Amino acid sequence: MALAHVEQDEGTRVAGARKNVTRLIAATSIGNALEWFDIAIYGYFAVYISKAFFPADDPTTSLLLTFGTFGLSFLIRPIGGVMLGAYADRRGRKASLMVSIVMMTLGTLAVALMPTFATIGVLAPLAVILARLVQGFSAGGEFGSSTAFLVEHMPHRRGFVASWQFASQGLSGLLGAGFGALLTAVLSPADLQAWGWRIPFLFGVLIGPVGIYIRNHIDEPPAQAAAKHGSPIGQVLKEQKLRVILAIGALAVSTAVNYLIVFMPTYVVKTLNLPPSVGFIAAFAGQTAVMLLSPIAGAVSDRIGRTTHMITCGALLLFFIFPTFLLLTGHPTPALVVIGVLWLGVLKGLYYGPLAALMSELFPPGTRATGLGLSYNIGVTLFGGMGPATMTWLGSFALIGDLAPGYYLTGIAILSLFALVTIRRASADAFGA
Repeated sequence: MALAHVEQDEGTRVAGARKNVTRLIAATSIGNALEWFDIAIYGYFAVYISKAFFPADDPTTSLLLTFGTFGLSFLIRPIGGVMLGAYADRRGRKASLMVSIVMMTLGTLAVALMPTFATIGVLAPLAVILARLVQGFSAGGEFGSSTAFLVEHMPHRRGFVASWQFASQGLSGLLGAGFGALLTAVLSPADLQAWGWRIPFLFGVLIGPVGIYIRNHIDEPPAQAAAKHGSPIGQVLKEQKLRVILAIGALAVSTAVNYLIVFMPTYVVKTLNLPPSVGFIAAFAGQTAVMLLSPIAGAVSDRIGRTTHMITCGALLLFFIFPTFLLLTGHPTPALVVIGVLWLGVLKGLYYGPLAALMSELFPPGTRATGLGLSYNIGVTLFGGMGPATMTWLGSFALIGDLAPGYYLTGIAILSLFALVTIRRASADAFGA
């Protein structure tokens, strides 16, 4: 009888622990999911947004303005990352997470309801830029605070729990691509341009209150040591610059591939001359792979080590990126586009899984949210947010042309491998991991 009670108590404890893990992952990932859902749909529906808010005689100019605005919102992200990260290091992870999700929800609502250029003139693009800046600031503080929150609750499973930061990004991209495929199938081009593109933004607004409710009912992680002296921002900038640089380098290729997937619907239409539905289906396939494989890769890295796993996946990315685009541009069929993007999504998901844990281990607890926020947002701004505009610009050069994404990603893959090898060679004591 006593043994039965012990077994029942143990089963209850295990079930409670699993429920707690699920709640923690949901609370942190939902804000990240909202952020990336907005990013994904803005990129996926760029052709329609460009006509609504940035009309121009030349379609390429209109797209450049749209993607320029897309990238502009990333310029404020490092500021949001530092300010909200320092707030999290001083006041707690939960407080920072609440601020970021409220701001993100308000920014998404503003874009969803914004009158077009034809209605209010130049105020329309200016208001869109302002809304994107609000979103950029809030998103800047999201990754550092939420990743620190997860790894500090479960330090023995950092790779697995932190991988859900990126799995949620895959889910967001999948939902965004799903909206694109559905809306292009059921709406006429005129209806899609007139009002259809607003539907996914309005859906994104609905996520916000759910996230606010869940985050309001979570506990802070165990108390962490504060920065040794002064502010967390000052300590990171003065003493941890190498950590920041290496974290940015490790992130670079992953974020570049992510924004390539976001860019695919535009690339498919403007460069490969295929229907937009092909790009959405390809993006859907790629994001599905990211969503499913990231947690698996994170769990594997808990067993074999972060850098061993990521260097292998980074080398595969370097090897396959350019041949993939040679194939796509030489034989631009719908099937090959979907297969090519799916394969890049597989490699990205495997690389992505351990990344958040690796970056968190580069920074000590007292400055973890600040260091993560700064490095993540600089990396995403340089190699992600400006990616679509950079690839559009590179594609205008005759010698590069349709292969612009291949050249762009190959160079960044080399950079990330160099950063990973440097991290591997450094001792754990050097980075406080």
